[in-house]
Amino acid sequence: MNEALRIVVVAPDLAIEDQSDDYAISQAERSRSLRIGLLENGFNLVASLPADVFLTERLAQLQPDMIIVDAESEARDALEHVVMATRDARRPIVMFTNDSDTRHVKDAVAAGVSAYIVAGLSSERIRPILDVAMARFQHEQALRQELAATKSELQDRKVIDRAKGLLMQRQGLSEQAAFEKMRKTAMDKGLKLADVAQRMLDVADLLG
Repeated sequence: MNEALRIVVVAPDLAIEDQSDDYAISQAERSRSLRIGLLENGFNLVASLPADVFLTERLAQLQPDMIIVDAESEARDALEHVVMATRDARRPIVMFTNDSDTRHVKDAVAAGVSAYIVAGLSSERIRPILDVAMARFQHEQALRQELAATKSELQDRKVIDRAKGLLMQRQGLSEQAAFEKMRKTAMDKGLKLADVAQRMLDVADLLG
């Protein structure tokens, strides 16, 4: 399903300045294991990026199919950067962390995270996790599009009804005659009925 999935990992720099820092070494090793697991499962790891002010621009250039956030103590900050960077071009976001503090899980899901994985990372778990995350994201996107279409349809109906009422008032037409006149104008001009209605209202507002 996801053989060609293009993935960007958002994570801190793996460079370890203090070789005696066991925590930093363990986190770097875990992060490397995640990248290796992605490659072993056939995913296309296109980049590893820091969560900084340039993230939006870099994601716009790379156009990944999915974003993986790999973070520990800075998880909340990293997630905020990713959410801001994808607000105008939504993408599935998967968060991997070993941080047992799950107080931010609810906020993460509300912000658009498709999967929040705490500990237990292994190569064989990566594909099913990402498959489910992608399926969930696609389902949510379909619901959003359906809701947006419904709102647009309701708005169009309101505009059409207002324009129809305007014709009935100013030209003494019946409701059906006003509707037929608007529909004929739309057909003649190759426009949507709602567009014709909106133009009528705009002209009426202009003329007073």
